[in-house]
Amino acid sequence: MSQGAVGTVPSRAAATPVSSETVQPPRRRGRLASDLTILAVVGVLLIAALGAGAAALYREFYSASAFVERYVGMLADGQAANALALPGVSVDSAELESAGMPSTASDALLRQVALAPLSDIKVVSERVDDGVTHVTVAYKAGSYPGTTTFAVEPNGMVGVAPTWRFAKSPLAVVDLTVLGSMTFDVNGFQIDKRQVSPDGVDADPAAAVPLLVFSPGVYSVTVDSLLASTQGVAVLSDSPLTTVPVSLQALPTEQFVSVVTERVEGFLNECATQEVLQPTACPFGFPVQDRIVSPPTWSIISQPAISIVPDGAAWRIPAADAVAHIEVEIRSLFDGSVRQVSEDVPFIVTGKIAVLPDGTASITVSGPEPD
Repeated sequence: MSQGAVGTVPSRAAATPVSSETVQPPRRRGRLASDLTILAVVGVLLIAALGAGAAALYREFYSASAFVERYVGMLADGQAANALALPGVSVDSAELESAGMPSTASDALLRQVALAPLSDIKVVSERVDDGVTHVTVAYKAGSYPGTTTFAVEPNGMVGVAPTWRFAKSPLAVVDLTVLGSMTFDVNGFQIDKRQVSPDGVDADPAAAVPLLVFSPGVYSVTVDSLLASTQGVAVLSDSPLTTVPVSLQALPTEQFVSVVTERVEGFLNECATQEVLQPTACPFGFPVQDRIVSPPTWSIISQPAISIVPDGAAWRIPAADAVAHIEVEIRSLFDGSVRQVSEDVPFIVTGKIAVLPDGTASITVSGPEPD
């Protein structure tokens, strides 16, 4: 019996592995399903990450906003030539004329030395309208905050990446009139009207000078010469393909007034050397009906207080009082008697001042203007 009992034990022990083998396959299938699920989730996350990365890469480097931001960044870095070379920036005379702008506008300011600082650049919006993307950028031009909206359009592909061009040039025109000086400074860059005018050396001093400028940008116009100066005016160019009229009147410097005063006083003193009753081309005289016994003697006892005021593109000396003195002996035609004349002769001085091409001034002194 004990042996029989012993003999049945192995049979039971052998049955245990059979039961274990029938349970293991479902466990393995459960782990495989779990692993596949994890891999699927990782795959989805990876695809999402790649998609987000591609979208971020597109926005930063290949989108319309990126194209505009790159253009404004070039201006901020002083890369005027590179900005001008971007597709759609440059314009010709026909494009300017079709936009109602001066076709003879000079490109003298489209250079690094004429650019002012740009900072705080940020794209604030982007919208698409009839295939044209309108990108609005906020910035600070010098100390002036501003926003500009640019119109861009597709310009083909490079591989799978799109390229862009400006559908409307971001350039603008400052139509500048400077009175009282043939030269002026824009952001510290000096310009002579005769260099940028289509009329060259025959440029009208009072005529406006059209100048192409970048948008966005701030342009400070000043005059600072020996003859004239001004505090200047700042122009914010924030609208592509528009004309901004600017007028600036320069005022005479103290040095200019001093030089003119010296010249006028010298002229009057020279007039006083003429030993005649009516000095030639001079603003004073002493008319008499009788005869003089000897040549008269003139002197200037009160010089005029000279001031200078603008007169279109030139200058003029407004009426100023002065006094000459004459010493002369006069013989009466009636009875032959001689009388000694010693009189103060009040007179008025006016004048015109023209600035010559070489920068010197031509001064014409005269008497009171006729009514």
